[in-house]
Amino acid sequence: MITATKPPRFLIIQTAFIGDVILATALLEQLHQALPDAVLDILVRQGNESLLANHPFLNDVLVWHKKGTKYRDLWRLLRIVRARKYDAVLNLQRYGTMGLLTAFSDADVTVGFTKNPFARLFTHQVEHRFEPGVHEINRNAGLLTALGLTEHLQPNALTKPKLYPSAADYAFVKPYQSQPYVCMAPMSVWFTKQYPAERWVDLIKTLPESLTIYLLGAPTDMVACDAIKTLAERGEKMVNLAGKLSLLQSAALQQGAVMNYVNDSAPLHLCSAMNAPTTAIFCSTVPEFGFGPLADVSRVVQAPEPLECKPCNLHGRNACPLGHFRCALTIRVEELAQLDL
Repeated sequence: MITATKPPRFLIIQTAFIGDVILATALLEQLHQALPDAVLDILVRQGNESLLANHPFLNDVLVWHKKGTKYRDLWRLLRIVRARKYDAVLNLQRYGTMGLLTAFSDADVTVGFTKNPFARLFTHQVEHRFEPGVHEINRNAGLLTALGLTEHLQPNALTKPKLYPSAADYAFVKPYQSQPYVCMAPMSVWFTKQYPAERWVDLIKTLPESLTIYLLGAPTDMVACDAIKTLAERGEKMVNLAGKLSLLQSAALQQGAVMNYVNDSAPLHLCSAMNAPTTAIFCSTVPEFGFGPLADVSRVVQAPEPLECKPCNLHGRNACPLGHFRCALTIRVEELAQLDL
């Protein structure tokens, strides 16, 4: 239980990938709701800090320069963390490096998941279980239960993740919003999470011609998105924006879309954080893992029939282990194309 006489200071650690950081923002919302005067810092890996620009509840964003200087930079961060004398460190990472930092943070209270190899050194440990109906944001909220803070939250309320694009972000994407549009993020780091390119083309050709379509993604997705654009033959009603928007600019654009089509990947969680309409395509993974869409208007589309091989693992694979990729190829384009316009 946090009983500081002055505004308590928290550090939240989430040094995993983009989607994980987005989902961690639900914890920031919950902490602010429970303790409005609390000082909130967060630690993320380099490259994800831009997601948290303009966040009204954050005091500071610490950045772990993991590539090339992983352990040297860990000691730099440990010195900073120990000097700040946090009342509590909440570690969402289940891997050893950040568990070590948490254990030696010199914080009054340290909380993390039992799966972390250094969990026995934390003052509080919380189970992290994959159970049907339990979203990752609910699992993360278990860290607040350990601190006795859930009683300060609104009962029966689902606190969603939230991002805060700036006025400049909204101004940047405004020229793209003069006509009704759909956003598509067709790529993923993992092949088996990625709806096949030829099916994206089929979907595009099925959607009303009145809709402009924007392809979103990282700079590394630009070539693949160009190929989809060429095959779709939609002319000026289709624009490849992969690599041309920041994450918060993409989020701002998604917020105003008629629909956002996304894989089980980071753009899905951008939609959740912006409460943007979402069609989430689950190929080899399943929403029961706890990473499904959270927007008020959202749906999951996946293979219409149960497959013994689905899910093949938690994160996705570089190729279908059985070679048939039925979890993706049996998803019906007609179901995806249904829009309530």
